[in-house]
Amino acid sequence: MDHLTGLVNSCLLPAYGGAAPPDWLKRALDDSLAGIVLYGANLGLLDGRIREDVTAPLRALRPDLVIALDEEGGDITRAEYHRGSNYPGNLALGVVDDTALTAEVASAIAADLRDLGVTVNLAPSADVCPGFHLPVFGTRSFGPDPERVAAHTRAFVEATQRHRVAATAKHFPGLGATRVDSHYALPVVDAPEEVFRARDLTPFAHAVEAGVQAVMTGHVVVEAIDSVPATFSERLLRGVLRGELGFEGVVISDALDMKAAQAGVGIGGAAVRAWQASVDLVITGPQDGEKDCAEILDSARRAIADGSLPLARLEEAAERVARLRAWTSTTAEPAAGGGAAGLAAARRAVELRGPRPTPSPYFVVELRPEPSISCGTVPWGLTGPLARLGGLAGQLTAAPGTPPGELRVPDGVPAAVVVRAEAADAWQTAVLAALTAARPDTVVVDMGFHDLPVPAGTTVLKTYGAGLVNALAAAEVLTGRRAPGPPRDTW
Repeated sequence: MDHLTGLVNSCLLPAYGGAAPPDWLKRALDDSLAGIVLYGANLGLLDGRIREDVTAPLRALRPDLVIALDEEGGDITRAEYHRGSNYPGNLALGVVDDTALTAEVASAIAADLRDLGVTVNLAPSADVCPGFHLPVFGTRSFGPDPERVAAHTRAFVEATQRHRVAATAKHFPGLGATRVDSHYALPVVDAPEEVFRARDLTPFAHAVEAGVQAVMTGHVVVEAIDSVPATFSERLLRGVLRGELGFEGVVISDALDMKAAQAGVGIGGAAVRAWQASVDLVITGPQDGEKDCAEILDSARRAIADGSLPLARLEEAAERVARLRAWTSTTAEPAAGGGAAGLAAARRAVELRGPRPTPSPYFVVELRPEPSISCGTVPWGLTGPLARLGGLAGQLTAAPGTPPGELRVPDGVPAAVVVRAEAADAWQTAVLAALTAARPDTVVVDMGFHDLPVPAGTTVLKTYGAGLVNALAAAEVLTGRRAPGPPRDTW
């Protein structure tokens, strides 16, 4: 291995295909690869066997490697990709607005990750989402108020890092006020600079003050500061994040396979641009990373040869990543029993609008819009939890576009319809209108971000997320029965 290969590898966090880590990845660890990031494409095949099949074998090769994933709770889970999350996500915690509760949930998540051998949680999302008209982050944001988002971000960071799991404040400098998903296009924050600073930067300033170990960049243009995406912006990374906020930890890029990152330059060019701007550790994306790593190495060699990427910049980045690996390798605070924290939090987050439903078995109609790329194919819905509590009288599942007339609810049994919308949704709205007109006593269980219209007097259970534990908390209200424990202990 030559020096440059080792240096580039030490600033890379690729993924791989399949369940078990492949041979190319094990060889790359011998060549100083920083670590890996796990995605749903891996975890959906593992059925929860993360330690047995991934982290333990890799740590036998490199005890200090970075193993990272997104464990936000609620809609965004990786450790529980096979069943759904035992913890509510940011919006539910923000609605409750108890920072001690947020800390308890974050501590429990971190203890789980530590037990699984995961050292970096790519969470929390510190993005401020000003309202329903900006649905990109929806339930992933603590809410619309910068100070509330900042307080919960700080609580999440501090509680996570007590377990020597590095927290990652994302997506700097804030994606919550954008209108397009950076997986597909380049989002823009067009607010005046004073609004941007007061709204979007505030949670990141609090995260830095709390000692967050990592900050993830967003592929977003902040027009008031720079004309290039934050991942490639020296003004934002070196000037604002490092200079003004005083961040000294590891800057991690969001995945460079996104359209907003590699458009016109490819993944190799994107990695070089990120390093030039002050990113330390680049993530490649959910596909098998062997080809990406080779392309990035070739691009880095050319950039160093022509002087556009100083060798000293990579050495600086590698040193920061090494400090992160050392920090996560030290002894952690003993994990307290936090298995019940998620269910307690989800119960507090459920909001009842309208008359309280009569405890009874329900016939459930689940409307299933296409999942977002961030959520993936995590199981969700009400029928499983309701059945566990003896409250399921029957069910129908409807794919997007199913005509309302095809969804027939039997007479003589209470009905519940499950909706999940990030923005206004004509199909779900039409189905809701038809079902509630035919059966005015229909209970609506709303697991999404956007409030879909319902007739006055309709009973609505708003869960503020679609995690497994959110659904269980709603099922308890419908049945009048308490679950004997958290889903992971009783499923």
